Amino acid sequence: MDFHILVSMVVWTVSGSVLLCVLMYVDSLFTRYNDLEEIRAGNMAVTMRFVLKLLAQGYILSSSIASTNSLGDALVVSIVSFVLLFFLEKLVRLLLFRWAKLDLDHGTMLGKIGYGVLAGSLHVTGALIIAAFIKG
Repeated sequence: MDFHILVSMVVWTVSGSVLLCVLMYVDSLFTRYNDLEEIRAGNMAVTMRFVLKLLAQGYILSSSIASTNSLGDALVVSIVSFVLLFFLEKLVRLLLFRWAKLDLDHGTMLGKIGYGVLAGSLHVTGALIIAAFIKG
């Protein structure tokens, strides 16, 4: 392994980590609660949702990195995927609320782990679909 590969690995890892932090921060702006405060307070439903969303975004980022030699392309694919998942999640949340009377944000905020897992799994499922497309 040469020096160039080691430097590239550091740059890609740092860039990806910064992007994931930014994406999770942006995501937290759209919930009815403060993710980090709820996690600190021991709300396992919020923690599960947060972890699953982070895992989903990390998987998309890793798939985009594996399929390109361009750091910029990998980061853009991750951002576009985040936006796509955001809107798909909102649509599914609306449908679940109308059809099943499930308010995922409210249930998650109340600490109902099933709600948090369901909310986070929407992103994991979307990430698996997007990653399959990225990998071609």
